[in-house]
Amino acid sequence: MRTITIILLAMGLISLSSCEQKTDPNAMLENSQTRTELFDAIASNHSYMTQFMDNMQTNDHAMQMMQGNQKMMGHMMQGGGMQMMMKDSMIMKNMMGDQPVMHAMMDRMMKSPETMNSMMQMMHENGMMSEDCMESCKKMIEESELEAREQGELELSKSQSHGDHH
Repeated sequence: MRTITIILLAMGLISLSSCEQKTDPNAMLENSQTRTELFDAIASNHSYMTQFMDNMQTNDHAMQMMQGNQKMMGHMMQGGGMQMMMKDSMIMKNMMGDQPVMHAMMDRMMKSPETMNSMMQMMHENGMMSEDCMESCKKMIEESELEAREQGELELSKSQSHGDHH
């Protein structure tokens, strides 16, 4: 009887120890080293990163955090970032609904004629802007750039002539 009890107890312990334990994600994320390893694993794996970005785009808090991060928005506006964002209707919808983000994006675009021109071209190709409107806007941008250059040259000549008086 004693032998049977010991055998059953041993079998019970073995079977219990082989059970899969659930890992609490929040407990894992509390450890900064584990958290960093998880972030690195996600960022370096294309599939994980794609899933992560999809998840972020459907999360209001994540979208607000990204849009409020000026450094991130600056990086996204550079290179092909503006075109990527314009093609993603979810990002554009969220950005257009957030006035401060929309104004920051417009300010950046106004300071970058290349970005502004590519956005207008894309809007024209998607039927959102007529040819006449696009040409008119391009002309305004060129005039604005010319005025800014002339203003800069005027300021430079004033500062140089002011220096001549001393």
